[in-house]
Order: sequence, then C-alpha cells, then structure tokens
Amino acid sequence: MAHIPVMTAEVLQHLRPERGGLFVDCTVGLGGHSRALIEAGATRVIGLDRDRDALARARETLAPWSDRVELVHADYRALDDVLDGRHIASIDGALADLGVSSLQFDAPGRGFSFQRDEPLDMRMNRDAGETAADLVARSTERELADAIFQYGEERFSRRIARALVEARREAPVDTTGRLAAIVRRAIPRRGPMRIDPATRTFQALRVWVNRELEGLDRFLEAAVRRLRAGARLVVITFHSLEDRIVKHTLRALEHGEGAVKVLTRKPLVPSDAEVQRNPRARSAKLRAAEKVL
Repeated sequence: MAHIPVMTAEVLQHLRPERGGLFVDCTVGLGGHSRALIEAGATRVIGLDRDRDALARARETLAPWSDRVELVHADYRALDDVLDGRHIASIDGALADLGVSSLQFDAPGRGFSFQRDEPLDMRMNRDAGETAADLVARSTERELADAIFQYGEERFSRRIARALVEARREAPVDTTGRLAAIVRRAIPRRGPMRIDPATRTFQALRVWVNRELEGLDRFLEAAVRRLRAGARLVVITFHSLEDRIVKHTLRALEHGEGAVKVLTRKPLVPSDAEVQRNPRARSAKLRAAEKVL
C-alpha cells in the first residue's frame, strides 16, 4: 500500500505554514506531511526520524526541495539536542505523527505485522536496542503479562503470557507467525471477532520495544518551549495510551504555566471519506495547541 499521510488538511489548517518560517516534522516518516508543509508555504523544514529506511524514502519524496529541507537521523525526543546543535532557539511550528508508517508495516523483515511470517524485530531504529524476540525470550511471565495488558489493553494478557512462556521452552518465539499463532490459541473464541486476536499483543510489543510512551510528555514540553509566540504544535496519535498522555500534558501546560492554549478540546478524527481512502487512518486522533507566551 502506498504511503498516504494522515489528516493532512487538518495538519495544515492548524500549523498555518502559509505564513512561512521554520517547521520541525518530528517524525518525518516518508515525508508526506513535510512535502505538504513546504508546498503550502513553509520556508524551511527539519525532519527527524529514528528509522533510516524511512529517512531514505523521505529524501526521495523531498528531493525537489532539498535546499529547504534538512533530514536528521534522530528520535523525536531528541528535539532539544537537534535544535541546540544547529543554534536554533525557536521554531514556527512542530508536528509529531506518532503512527507506524506503511513502509514499516509493509516492508519485509521488519516484523511489525502478522501478515507475513518473518523475524520478530519491531524496532523502528534498527541500529540499537532489543528486538521483540529478545524481550519475549528474556522477560518473566509477569513482565510479559504486565506489558501486554498495559500497552495493548489486552484483557487476556495473563493467559497469553503463560502460553508464550510455555512455548519458548520448546523453541524460541522469534517469528511473527509463531507469535501470532500462540496468541490466537491462547485467546478463547466466542463468535466472530472484530479484529485479529493477535492485534493487541503485537501493538503491545511494538510499544514496549520502541519505548513509545516513555518521554512523550517531556517531548511535548520541549516542543512547546521551542515554539515562538503564536506558533503551534500538532500531534497525531493512533492508540488511546498515547492520546491520553498528549491530552493530559497539553492540559497541564495550559492550566499550569499557561504557556499554551489547547485548540482541540476534543481530538479531531479523520473524515469518513479519508478512512475509506486510507483505512489505516481510522484510529488517528489529532490534538493541537498554540504557544501564547
């Protein structure tokens, strides 16, 4: 499936790149949102991503504007370091799309999806860190159950963890197909199921491997600090755990220091037409805030 950036119209509506200035795409992915920002009038874009494969694709997407775009191999939580290293004090807008890109889901060998049987990796940054197979191999049953429950909101987490521990005694759980089969057998079937039984466990392991919730609140605080007065931050999330952190952090910044005004009391969601064009957009939620000090 070709990459389609999510909620582009809503991103442009809130970030207002037509005023020009420097924007940071904190999760540049394949470059779709950055291209839209440049085409709409942004003077310059810095794009960050921890996935080198995504950066390579973004470089292709943004090649016509290479003199106005800088791509950096960095985690979005390193925003302060990236800007400090370039002696940039403030920016005119920031975007973080926290979803997994179509490249990551569809590229063979990444291990994000159970659509193919392949090594159980799931790392967005393949230069460092443990794979999902490593975590499944070394974690205790309790740690597995807690992670699957916390990050996947899976009510059968204990049953799944027990099945994983039993299965790894016989052979490593190191492929997506083996993991999915174990999870499906562990979950009781009661009539038709809306989603594949393995979906929540795969989400949980991906979040765990990539520490997706860790430091998200500090990133939001850093992004807000870097905004000029009147500049805006837009964040797109794809599961309730992330959305909750974004909602509470922005509200705390609004009511605490009064540094921002939250522009989205309720998150914006994709239109029915967009979900029909791009089914992966269905769980997206967009929140935005404006720097007021």
